[in-house]
Amino acid sequence: MKTGLNLIIALFMVVQLHAQQKTVSGVITDQNGLPLPSATVLQMGTANGTTSDFDGNYSISVKVNDVLVFSYLGYKTEQVVVTDANTINVILQENSSLDEVVITVLGISRSTDEVKKSVTTIKSEEIIQASNPNVVNSLAGKVSGLKIKTKNHGVNQTTRIVLRGNRSLTGTNEALIVIDGKISSAEKLVNLAPKKIISTHVVKGAEGSALYGSQGANGVIIVTTVDGSKENAKISKFVQTNKELQHKFLNESYTKIHENKFKIAATTPLSTFSIDVDKAGYSNVRRMINNGQLIPANAVKIEEMVNYFDYNYPQPTDEHPFSINTEVVKTPWHKDTKLVKIGLQGKIYDNENLPAANLTFLIDVSGSMGNQNKLPLLKEAFKLLVNQLRPQDNVAIVVYAGAAGVVLKPTSGKHKTKIIEALDQLNSGGSTAGGQGIELAYKLAQENFNKKGNNRVILATDGDFNVGASSNDAMEKLIVKKRESGVFLSVLGFGYGNYKDDKLEILADKGNGNHAYIDTMQEARRIFETEFGGTLFTIAKDVKIQVEFNPNHVQAYRLIGYENRLLADEDFVNDTIDAGELGAGHTVTALYEVLPVGIESEYAKDIIDLKYTQNETVTNQYNDELFTVKFRYKKPDEDKSIEMIHVQKNETTEATEDMNFASAVALFGMQLRESQFYNNTNVQDVIALANKGRGEDRSGYRAEFVRLISTFK
Repeated sequence: MKTGLNLIIALFMVVQLHAQQKTVSGVITDQNGLPLPSATVLQMGTANGTTSDFDGNYSISVKVNDVLVFSYLGYKTEQVVVTDANTINVILQENSSLDEVVITVLGISRSTDEVKKSVTTIKSEEIIQASNPNVVNSLAGKVSGLKIKTKNHGVNQTTRIVLRGNRSLTGTNEALIVIDGKISSAEKLVNLAPKKIISTHVVKGAEGSALYGSQGANGVIIVTTVDGSKENAKISKFVQTNKELQHKFLNESYTKIHENKFKIAATTPLSTFSIDVDKAGYSNVRRMINNGQLIPANAVKIEEMVNYFDYNYPQPTDEHPFSINTEVVKTPWHKDTKLVKIGLQGKIYDNENLPAANLTFLIDVSGSMGNQNKLPLLKEAFKLLVNQLRPQDNVAIVVYAGAAGVVLKPTSGKHKTKIIEALDQLNSGGSTAGGQGIELAYKLAQENFNKKGNNRVILATDGDFNVGASSNDAMEKLIVKKRESGVFLSVLGFGYGNYKDDKLEILADKGNGNHAYIDTMQEARRIFETEFGGTLFTIAKDVKIQVEFNPNHVQAYRLIGYENRLLADEDFVNDTIDAGELGAGHTVTALYEVLPVGIESEYAKDIIDLKYTQNETVTNQYNDELFTVKFRYKKPDEDKSIEMIHVQKNETTEATEDMNFASAVALFGMQLRESQFYNNTNVQDVIALANKGRGEDRSGYRAEFVRLISTFK
């Protein structure tokens, strides 16, 4: 009797244990190990589900013996039974038996005076009258250039829809399906009853991105049913013709870049420049590629593209706030030159050990910020930052449109709800008095200055200032004066069309700050969560680099990028000259292409014989050295610089994964700029080099780069 009772109790405990909720998490990837973002995870037979994030990570609350269903458009669905394990990693296989519906607007013959639109609208009558009950098949003959290829038939067949425009997106990029304002699937679209459909809109290219951000970059099929929302109103507001969009893009402005040339080491051995931790250049170019937009050469800032990615540099082990790392390899795109990498690694601090923050959000709420990828995205992005704040941190909010005003006085980070409510109340409208906003934000930051903390204004805008002090020169004079207050600056760019990158770059460079471009919530998460310390906390200011090349071994050299960060050689020791700031945990990478002595090349022009200066180099005790690099920096609260020196021997090694990847990004930037130095390489060369440098890639950003350039031709 007692044994039976114990058995019943044991069985009851097992049942109870298995009935308890638990959190299961993992990573969803494809067969190549690439993360699958927005993959669907559902508990079978229930509405309990989630989607994977940008890096393929997911988390869901379930019980033991529940069945999880993993699905992703274009891949075979997987089912996994939940066990006692808390981690379930899933690899999805591509579905080779997909139907593919290709919708293209290529090859349409129209008169030159006819406006070419990238939106095709199919009314419900046209769909109902089609003989085929399949909604997608009914689009045949209604959308110009529609082709349907059927490989198999039957119940529950999987459909993939690819929308190709006049850019080079590959056929593996699926169009976004939106039904009644909600993101849906091709399968649901196929199974919709034609009588329930009011209208179908087919949108391609940049118009898709204007409606749905990066998710719509491959085109959007928008369906409104009799039960649907007012999605058509959204379409009529945002969808533009190609002609109109290109005109809008022409209103973007960028600082002119004059590409660095090779310099002769015998006559010009010194190369001096300021560090640059800005990363806006890469995310901005990424946005353009995803939108199918032509990329202006001046938008391609190679140093910002290279520095967008993290590299495996060691932490500093001495009293200095950053470590110095160098590497010399054979140049992957030129057999006669060498490639030099100089890398800095800022010290990493735990968030709880960072000093208290006195932050002032300066938010542009003018009429130009009304688009979905501007103020609405901005508000959601800033909520990520608010959730990172500690009780000792304080936040104030200043807004500006036709005038500037305070909408939230300094508030402790423990009152997150109050701060978020203030953000939610923001709406756009009016002109843009950016200068007034800067004046008020700095005034508020100085009134609440924390002598032992981090004082920073965070400006969020598209940069389209048009009231009061608004020119680039006026902005530079204003911000140079304000940086004397000891308040640092972060500049966050949003949107496209009238985006003023040149103005925002000036504000960041001259205002002791950094500059980032936020095109998606994933990018916002990177800036405000992953790189929280580096974005907000400066560990070294006015950081300068000076490289002296040894003419015994170096015939000529060229700094790749940093054209707008060059300094006069004498400015290196001048502590009154402003330079870049390094944030906690930030990395900085600079690349030089070097032509060794003894190589005949067009890169090394003949040197004119000089009467008073000898061109011949002198062999001395430094003959085993390739170059010496010096660094100067100031502590955030001091005005006297500290010097560091690092010597690189004349040795060439096999390229590390970091070197391979950094050089791949630089090479792609040179190709985008149509540089005279990319040596007739192509995108496939970049992909091969980037794959060699993928490494562990925990964040997945290197894999994203490979996917991005694979869509570009």
